[in-house]
Amino acid sequence: MKRITILSAVLLAAVYASACTNFIVGKAASTDGSVICSYNADSYGAFMWLYHYPAAQHQKGDMRKIYEWDTNKYLGEIPEAEQTYNVVGNINEWQLTIGETTYGGREEMVDSTGLIDYGSLIYITLQRSKSAREAIKVMTSLVETYGYYSEGETFTICDPDEAWILEMQGCGADRKVSKERVVWVARRIPDNAICGHANQSRIGRFPLKDKDNVLYSKNVIKYARKMGWFTGKDEEFSWKDAYAAPDFGGRRICDARVWTFFNRHVKGMERYLPWALGKDKDAEDMPLWVVPDKKVSVQDVMTAMRDHYEGTPMAIDSTDIGGGIWEMPYRPTPLYYKVDGKRYFNERPVSTQQTAWTFVSQMRSWLPREVGGCFWFGNDDPNMVAYTPIYCSMTKQPECYNTPGADDLTFSDKNAFWVENWVSNMVYPRYSMLFPALKEVRDSLEHAYFAQQVAVEEKAKSMEPAQMQRYLNDYSVQQAQQMLARWKQLATYLIVKYNDMAVRPEKNGQFTRGKYGLGETVKRPGYSPSYARKLVKEAGERYAVPE
Repeated sequence: MKRITILSAVLLAAVYASACTNFIVGKAASTDGSVICSYNADSYGAFMWLYHYPAAQHQKGDMRKIYEWDTNKYLGEIPEAEQTYNVVGNINEWQLTIGETTYGGREEMVDSTGLIDYGSLIYITLQRSKSAREAIKVMTSLVETYGYYSEGETFTICDPDEAWILEMQGCGADRKVSKERVVWVARRIPDNAICGHANQSRIGRFPLKDKDNVLYSKNVIKYARKMGWFTGKDEEFSWKDAYAAPDFGGRRICDARVWTFFNRHVKGMERYLPWALGKDKDAEDMPLWVVPDKKVSVQDVMTAMRDHYEGTPMAIDSTDIGGGIWEMPYRPTPLYYKVDGKRYFNERPVSTQQTAWTFVSQMRSWLPREVGGCFWFGNDDPNMVAYTPIYCSMTKQPECYNTPGADDLTFSDKNAFWVENWVSNMVYPRYSMLFPALKEVRDSLEHAYFAQQVAVEEKAKSMEPAQMQRYLNDYSVQQAQQMLARWKQLATYLIVKYNDMAVRPEKNGQFTRGKYGLGETVKRPGYSPSYARKLVKEAGERYAVPE
């Protein structure tokens, strides 16, 4: 989702109002041969559900209306494809998965006359493509024909065999300046590598003759030359340097998220720490991809999506007062703020409170496609939810992910987004006190899903395709609804257990009662030793008890 590039001081307060993270794992880099990709959709105020577009046949002359994904603004219409495929979330029936992060780029490149925005482009393409390469062709053909309405974007495009990233920008709205509509470049991620992007353009130089692994628009270099943004030899051309040069925010606020993912899986990433920290102008740029020391699992990617820079110089922990009494690894936004005229910033970890939904997509070429595509979905900050399995053949959504009447202004206890936000917003301000209880429930659910995955899929493989699809659909719905029920229990448990900043005693999973039937006397934990020291240091002798 959107990151507005810093182009002037006036925009600083609005920068990163919403933003996202994608991680990618090639099939030879994963523990089981899956292609894996992930997405945190970070957007304050956004209410998200699990999208579903059923497969369909369309008549000649049928048109599709385009509404901007971020605002619901009507942009126009385009002809429908003759056939469209089933899509659930960001995966389709062929296991094709598409994610994104917005990096903005040069402001003058935005084409306000374009007909297709980045969000619409994702879901139109999922309905029209069977593979990553076909998706790139569909996406670029659409915007070259109808124009690209959004800012600079990085798309993750994966199928069971290949992982790609595609970066795209418009060519401005003034046709007198440029008759061209769009520039783009796509690179295949090697099968043995991992990659990521988080609202900063990631493609630098690229081989111009490697047609198997690199695709680009005919004008990719010519347009930059025409605009005066590049004057060197073609082989020296760097996409991001020409169209979206990384600044401090692009490195510390964006690329640092990618660095921490790489750092989890590759020794020696301290070499690129100066780049991620963003303050050294001459720091060595971080590579587009790295080869992990050990193979990466779906669970590893889920863990990475919950990262707060733990164990790194950017760690958000109890070392400063920003985390509050209960040492919350989250910080409020805007990310930039001023004190006495001087600007400061908050770290922007992978896991952040404004995530509206998150996924980890698992694509497996050796399985029937109905089984091979498992789309692990959550409806809030990934640190605060259990990812539930959603199979790509699904045609009926769980009620909790598609709740009638629920929206961004209407709470429903039948809706996963609202129940999970209810819980997470209790936990955030009392993190060290409440989070262990949430983590126990979250992890127990996910352990159960993974423990039964092999048996569920083996059973499905023995069925005819139609029966297989129904079985996996029913299973996915059941797990999601059971998750919601367990999360409601968690919500009421947290209210009772930690009411009024105290802690009610338990024994064998039951709150204990005293001799006369009332609840046992609550425990009052008070400040942690580290926070008490901070408070005394800040307050001096104000709260000192006289000798």
